[in-house]
Amino acid sequence: MLRSIGEFINEITGGGRPPETFEETDFRLAAAALLVHVATSDNDFDEHERAKLRDVLAHRFELGMEDVDRLIDAAVAADREAVDLYQFTTVLNRAFDDEGRRRVVEMMFEIAYADGELSEFEDNLVWRAADLMHVPSRDRVTIRKQIRDERAGEEN
Repeated sequence: MLRSIGEFINEITGGGRPPETFEETDFRLAAAALLVHVATSDNDFDEHERAKLRDVLAHRFELGMEDVDRLIDAAVAADREAVDLYQFTTVLNRAFDDEGRRRVVEMMFEIAYADGELSEFEDNLVWRAADLMHVPSRDRVTIRKQIRDERAGEEN
Protein backbone atom coordinates (compact mmCIF):
# COMPACT_ATOMS: atom_id res chain seq x y z
CA MET A 1 0.00 0.00 0.00
CA LEU A 2 2.76 2.47 0.90
CA ARG A 3 4.58 1.75 -2.30
CA SER A 4 1.53 2.48 -4.45
CA ILE A 5 0.91 5.78 -2.61
CA GLY A 6 4.54 6.76 -3.18
CA GLU A 7 4.26 5.90 -6.85
CA PHE A 8 1.04 7.92 -7.06
CA ILE A 9 2.72 10.97 -5.49
CA ASN A 10 5.70 10.62 -7.83
CA GLU A 11 3.34 10.43 -10.78
CA ILE A 12 1.44 13.56 -9.73
CA THR A 13 4.53 15.61 -8.96
CA GLY A 14 6.55 14.34 -11.90
CA GLY A 15 9.15 12.85 -9.56
CA GLY A 16 10.84 9.79 -10.92
CA ARG A 17 9.62 10.64 -14.40
CA PRO A 18 12.41 10.69 -16.96
CA PRO A 19 13.00 14.07 -18.60
CA GLU A 20 11.21 14.60 -21.88
CA THR A 21 13.34 13.81 -24.94
CA PHE A 22 12.47 14.95 -28.40
CA GLU A 23 13.49 12.68 -31.26
CA GLU A 24 13.59 13.93 -34.84
CA THR A 25 10.38 12.01 -35.60
CA ASP A 26 8.54 13.70 -32.70
CA PHE A 27 5.77 15.94 -34.02
CA ARG A 28 6.40 18.37 -31.16
CA LEU A 29 9.98 18.88 -32.32
CA ALA A 30 8.84 19.35 -35.92
CA ALA A 31 6.25 21.94 -34.91
CA ALA A 32 8.66 23.72 -32.56
CA ALA A 33 11.33 23.87 -35.28
CA LEU A 34 8.85 25.56 -37.63
CA LEU A 35 7.94 28.02 -34.88
CA VAL A 36 11.61 28.77 -34.20
CA HIS A 37 12.13 29.28 -37.92
CA VAL A 38 9.25 31.77 -38.01
CA ALA A 39 10.49 33.57 -34.90
CA THR A 40 13.99 34.00 -36.31
CA SER A 41 13.08 34.67 -39.95
CA ASP A 42 12.93 38.44 -39.51
CA ASN A 43 16.29 38.48 -37.68
CA ASP A 44 14.59 39.94 -34.62
CA PHE A 45 14.00 37.15 -32.07
CA ASP A 46 13.21 39.28 -29.05
CA GLU A 47 11.97 38.45 -25.55
CA HIS A 48 8.29 38.89 -26.56
CA GLU A 49 8.67 36.26 -29.26
CA ARG A 50 10.60 33.90 -26.99
CA ALA A 51 7.96 34.28 -24.24
CA LYS A 52 5.18 33.70 -26.76
CA LEU A 53 7.02 30.65 -28.11
CA ARG A 54 7.34 29.20 -24.61
CA ASP A 55 3.65 29.88 -23.86
CA VAL A 56 2.40 28.40 -27.13
CA LEU A 57 4.48 25.23 -26.76
CA ALA A 58 3.58 24.77 -23.09
CA HIS A 59 -0.13 25.24 -23.76
CA ARG A 60 -0.46 23.28 -27.02
CA PHE A 61 1.70 20.33 -25.97
CA GLU A 62 0.91 20.38 -22.24
CA LEU A 63 4.56 20.63 -21.21
CA GLY A 64 6.22 22.05 -18.12
CA MET A 65 8.61 24.95 -18.59
CA GLU A 66 11.73 22.78 -18.20
CA ASP A 67 10.48 20.50 -20.97
CA VAL A 68 9.55 23.53 -23.07
CA ASP A 69 13.09 24.89 -22.73
CA ARG A 70 14.53 21.50 -23.76
CA LEU A 71 12.15 21.42 -26.71
CA ILE A 72 13.17 24.92 -27.80
CA ASP A 73 16.86 24.01 -27.55
CA ALA A 74 16.25 20.88 -29.64
CA ALA A 75 14.16 22.90 -32.13
CA VAL A 76 16.85 25.56 -32.53
CA ALA A 77 19.40 22.81 -33.26
CA ALA A 78 17.05 21.04 -35.68
CA ASP A 79 16.24 24.28 -37.48
CA ARG A 80 19.93 25.13 -37.76
CA GLU A 81 20.65 21.74 -39.38
CA ALA A 82 17.59 21.71 -41.65
CA VAL A 83 17.96 22.08 -45.38
CA ASP A 84 14.31 22.97 -45.92
CA LEU A 85 10.88 22.86 -44.31
CA TYR A 86 9.98 19.51 -45.84
CA GLN A 87 11.57 17.38 -43.13
CA PHE A 88 9.37 19.05 -40.52
CA THR A 89 6.15 19.21 -42.52
CA THR A 90 6.49 15.54 -43.45
CA VAL A 91 6.50 14.58 -39.77
CA LEU A 92 3.49 16.83 -39.14
CA ASN A 93 1.58 15.44 -42.12
CA ARG A 94 2.00 11.93 -40.71
CA ALA A 95 1.09 12.95 -37.16
CA PHE A 96 -1.90 15.25 -37.71
CA ASP A 97 -5.19 15.31 -39.51
CA ASP A 98 -6.41 18.44 -41.36
CA GLU A 99 -7.45 20.18 -38.14
CA GLY A 100 -4.13 19.44 -36.45
CA ARG A 101 -2.19 20.89 -39.38
CA ARG A 102 -4.39 24.01 -39.32
CA ARG A 103 -3.51 24.37 -35.63
CA VAL A 104 0.20 24.29 -36.50
CA VAL A 105 -0.41 27.11 -39.00
CA GLU A 106 -2.27 28.97 -36.25
CA MET A 107 0.70 28.50 -33.91
CA MET A 108 3.04 29.81 -36.60
CA PHE A 109 0.96 32.97 -37.00
CA GLU A 110 0.81 33.41 -33.21
CA ILE A 111 4.61 33.47 -33.15
CA ALA A 112 4.84 35.68 -36.24
CA TYR A 113 2.52 38.27 -34.67
CA ALA A 114 4.20 38.09 -31.22
CA ASP A 115 6.17 41.27 -31.93
CA GLY A 116 3.04 43.08 -33.10
CA GLU A 117 3.53 42.79 -36.85
CA LEU A 118 3.80 40.20 -39.58
CA SER A 119 6.87 40.63 -41.76
CA GLU A 120 6.90 39.68 -45.41
CA PHE A 121 9.39 36.91 -44.61
CA GLU A 122 7.23 35.48 -41.83
CA ASP A 123 4.12 35.52 -44.00
CA ASN A 124 5.97 33.81 -46.84
CA LEU A 125 7.37 31.17 -44.52
CA VAL A 126 3.94 30.34 -43.08
CA TRP A 127 2.51 30.22 -46.61
CA ARG A 128 5.19 27.72 -47.74
CA ALA A 129 4.80 25.52 -44.66
CA ALA A 130 0.99 25.59 -44.91
CA ASP A 131 1.25 24.59 -48.56
CA LEU A 132 3.54 21.66 -47.68
CA MET A 133 1.05 20.60 -44.99
CA HIS A 134 -1.82 20.77 -47.50
CA VAL A 135 -3.63 23.52 -45.60
CA PRO A 136 -5.79 25.32 -48.17
CA SER A 137 -4.99 28.97 -48.91
CA ARG A 138 -8.47 30.00 -47.78
CA ASP A 139 -7.88 28.42 -44.36
CA ARG A 140 -4.42 30.01 -44.06
CA VAL A 141 -5.78 33.47 -44.87
CA THR A 142 -8.66 33.02 -42.41
CA ILE A 143 -6.26 31.92 -39.67
CA ARG A 144 -3.93 34.87 -40.38
CA LYS A 145 -6.82 37.33 -40.13
CA GLN A 146 -8.10 35.70 -36.93
CA ILE A 147 -4.69 35.87 -35.22
CA ARG A 148 -4.11 39.45 -36.45
CA ASP A 149 -7.51 40.52 -35.10
CA GLU A 150 -6.89 38.78 -31.75
CA ARG A 151 -3.50 40.47 -31.50
CA ALA A 152 -5.03 43.87 -32.28
CA GLY A 153 -7.68 43.25 -29.59
CA GLU A 154 -4.97 42.47 -27.02
CA GLU A 155 -3.19 45.76 -27.74
CA ASN A 156 -6.34 47.86 -27.30
